[in-house]
Amino acid sequence: MAKRDRPEAPTPDDHGVVDDAALFRAAIGDVRELPGAPLPPARPRPRPRARMAEQDEAQAREDFRLGRGEAFVLDRGDALSHRRDQVPPRTLKRLSQGLYAAQDELDLHHSDAATAEALLRRFLAEARDAGFGCVRVVHGKGLNSSDSLPVLKNVVDRILRQRADVLAFHSAPAAQGGTGAVLVLLARR
Repeated sequence: MAKRDRPEAPTPDDHGVVDDAALFRAAIGDVRELPGAPLPPARPRPRPRARMAEQDEAQAREDFRLGRGEAFVLDRGDALSHRRDQVPPRTLKRLSQGLYAAQDELDLHHSDAATAEALLRRFLAEARDAGFGCVRVVHGKGLNSSDSLPVLKNVVDRILRQRADVLAFHSAPAAQGGTGAVLVLLARR
């Protein structure tokens, strides 16, 4: 085995001082540079968000909840009418003629859409728990609505269509409120 050639020991300068770095290099000998360590992986960048699309979605949900927009085109004079498949058409016709007596009534006049929605949901749950078969909801014709569409009428229509305990509903006859009220048939408990 051959001895490694070591550099000569450094000589002191004029003042008798030896450079420490030179002394160290002489003691260590020849060196080779190690390859650089790879950098740690970069933190993944967050996925870009489509903020405008999120705002549009939120606005669409709010419009749907409040009964505004293209999905809600009930006008002031339009009659509300809907029946589940298990309800015969004759029953809906009798409801439209006011032949079922309303056992309770909710008046939503002067309510905003969010309040009207909460009141209507609570009223329907209480009416069903009380065993009522038919109730009347007065939503008004929307004459005081800020836009041309009757907001409360559209909210009532949407909620009644969504509820499983609502069998059928139809706008009341003229003597019971006409297109400003709706008669609702509820399923028995």
